[in-house]
Amino acid sequence: MKKDLILAGVGGQGILSIAFVIDNAVLDKGWKFRQAEVHGMAQRGGAVQSHLRYSDKNIWSDLVPVGSADVVLAVEPLESLRYIDCLSEDGMMIVSSTPYINIPDYPEMDEIISNIKKIPKHVLIDSEELAKEAGSSRAQNIVMLGASSKWLGIEEELLKKYITMAFERKGEAIVQMNHKAFDLGRDAAEKYKV
Repeated sequence: MKKDLILAGVGGQGILSIAFVIDNAVLDKGWKFRQAEVHGMAQRGGAVQSHLRYSDKNIWSDLVPVGSADVVLAVEPLESLRYIDCLSEDGMMIVSSTPYINIPDYPEMDEIISNIKKIPKHVLIDSEELAKEAGSSRAQNIVMLGASSKWLGIEEELLKKYITMAFERKGEAIVQMNHKAFDLGRDAAEKYKV
């Protein structure tokens, strides 16, 4: 078993929290993993990406080779377009339709969505709406983790275990809100029709 993932978004969207949950779940399974992160500007809004590679066998490189990503998970729609060429032929693109508009010439959303919909295997969900339904728009990253969960090869219980670990210091209500965000994202991805 081997999975190559790219997580993409902008600073402040919780990309590294998603990586924390996946990394720890992988370690809990006794698998090997490699991770490489690139942080954009040293403030909210800069591009952030994380390459995650995990397997039950040794992995020799941190970076996901072009054309071999099993999953590209983008918490920001424009950022997803940077990684289309990273997808494998059978790869899944999972994208939030909620933009983080932080540049003056941000492209038209219709154009971005049109390009995402050209990808044969994709899921496009409104992470902001679902996060608000869960209790906070700040839970968009966990909505997107839930949306991608079917394609990660990791049991839902393990992912939720590390969601709990990531947020338990903030109290039980925050943990439960993030579990709900995960469930809403998972359900939305299951219902999405290409």
